[in-house]
Amino acid sequence: MNLALVPVFLALGAFVGFLAGLLGIGGGFTIVPVLVEVFARQGVDSSHLMPLAIGTSAATICFTAFASARAHHKRGAVAWPVVWAMAPGLVIGSLVGAQVASALPMRVMAACFGSFTWLTAAQMLRNAQPHPTRELPGQIAMFAMGSLIGLVAGMVGTGGAFLAVPFMTRCNVRVHTAVATSAAIGWPVAVAATIGYVIAGWRHEGLPAHSIGYVNLPALLCIAAATMMLAPVGAKVAHAWPVARLKRAFALMLFVLGAWMWVKALA
Repeated sequence: MNLALVPVFLALGAFVGFLAGLLGIGGGFTIVPVLVEVFARQGVDSSHLMPLAIGTSAATICFTAFASARAHHKRGAVAWPVVWAMAPGLVIGSLVGAQVASALPMRVMAACFGSFTWLTAAQMLRNAQPHPTRELPGQIAMFAMGSLIGLVAGMVGTGGAFLAVPFMTRCNVRVHTAVATSAAIGWPVAVAATIGYVIAGWRHEGLPAHSIGYVNLPALLCIAAATMMLAPVGAKVAHAWPVARLKRAFALMLFVLGAWMWVKALA
């Protein structure tokens, strides 16, 4: 591995780890564009750039989500019944999403997804209150929602918080609980997606050295080490901030994610 890349990967991991603890996100939308640029400069074939960056991002989120979920769990903030209800759908959707992303162009999906994240961010900034009697749905609907979150998250290499947090808050789940629970949800999503990208890239040639399928191990190890250290710091800040500020921070992140997806759609 080029040792000059180590500081880049460590800094990226530190930033993503803090965001994971603060907002319950896996950080894929931050990791992927940086890795695309790094791998492009290493001479990786353009056909492998996106799946390699997304697969490596998914693998780092395995560690990021674990560290973030553990920090929130210590504060008693994770709604584990929600995690267990959605987990089967999350795993299935993530496995399918990885295969779809490695086989299809993502231009239309990126445009639609960018629009969706902007709409969600606008709704959060309006601070519209959910119907007071609305609750989380039953087992079948939770499985279906988990499948949707897993599918989209698996295709774009994230932990799924951009869908999970708005869904839970609309069902009258406290935002701190929603953020903490989305961190726990991100772990099965990331594990399943990582397996999917390893399978999808297993026999491809032209990948960087020390890659297993579409997962680059040097980038994974550096980013994961930094995220594990910074995620608890972000979680501590999250529980100290008031709800309104946390919602604004999450909405700002959604606007950034949507803009990045539109850049990829129009590029």
